[in-house]
Amino acid sequence: MAAADRAAASTSGGRAIMIDLDPGEELTLIQDTARKFATEALNPAQRDFEAAREVAADIRAAFAEIGLGALEIPEELGGAGLGAVAKVTVLEELAAGDAGSAIALDPLGAALYAVSELGGDGAVEQYCLPLLEQDGARAVLVLADEATLDIGAGTVSGTIPWVPADRVDLLAILTREGAVLVTDGLALEKLKGSGLRAAGASEIRLDNAPIAAAWQDKTGAARALARARLGAAALLCGVMRTACIYSREYAKDRVAFGKPIAHHQGLAFLIVEMNAALEGARILTQEAASRADQGRAFEVAAAQAFVEAAEQAAYIGPNALQILGGPGFMADLPVEKYMRECRALGLLYGGIDRAREDIGQTYLDCDLPIQLTEYEA
Repeated sequence: MAAADRAAASTSGGRAIMIDLDPGEELTLIQDTARKFATEALNPAQRDFEAAREVAADIRAAFAEIGLGALEIPEELGGAGLGAVAKVTVLEELAAGDAGSAIALDPLGAALYAVSELGGDGAVEQYCLPLLEQDGARAVLVLADEATLDIGAGTVSGTIPWVPADRVDLLAILTREGAVLVTDGLALEKLKGSGLRAAGASEIRLDNAPIAAAWQDKTGAARALARARLGAAALLCGVMRTACIYSREYAKDRVAFGKPIAHHQGLAFLIVEMNAALEGARILTQEAASRADQGRAFEVAAAQAFVEAAEQAAYIGPNALQILGGPGFMADLPVEKYMRECRALGLLYGGIDRAREDIGQTYLDCDLPIQLTEYEA
């Protein structure tokens, strides 16, 4: 099989699917729009947004005008009605400009998936659409098992140690069996945060916060988590891409021993390997998104894409910085920021270990969480 065919034909779960690597006219237009916005509006001001812990109001307004914030809202509810492939494409482009801003500009974030997968269009209309009308509104998705929470019959108490937001209007708490929504009783304490600072960083405390809605649907919860992981993988691809490009161009311009440092074999091979790692993560992300749009099982594929993206980001981020040497650690250049954001994005939605656990449960036909076993001496 030719290399192009191998890239297009994927075997997941024992069944082959074809990925259309041609985005088509509509998606190309959307991608170009997102790339132009990221290049002109986000990238030049990324340090300003990071310092302010928010995206400037005029940039938020400009983003709302181009309509990229409602890609996955059904057409009958006033959205674009597009799927996962369009979403991951846009998120990658925005993250290449500034990952923190990409999160901040998405008012619904991954919380949309908990609402749509478990509550349906009616719940989206009730809980999500009003946030699109509020400037700076934010919805956040967290996993119940990555926080200390007591979810009772009608209230939630406990602490969520970190969310990438300074404002939370809607909190979606995803469990293995379903989801609950909280809109009131959220006490936020701002954190410094090491990455994604343009989106903010807070600890959330809940003291008998009333539950606005609750659903029990194990399949829907798994699909919501899978869609959230796709978004995180796409953001990671965007950061990896811009880190690869910046470090590569630096290596081509920096001269040592009479030639660009990129022309020395050791560094040249590293740059090639970094770009190969990026492309591998992107292909897995696009494949999982394609499966989702085709209505096929994509939960394992999304978890694999997230694991691959997070692992390769942990490889690309530090190496991009090392290519620059000492200057890479300085805030004058953006590479240290890329490394921080690679780390922070890899912590979302339970991180790599939770994703591996979910994959293992499927591969090993194990319904219970995979845990370390304690043996008696």
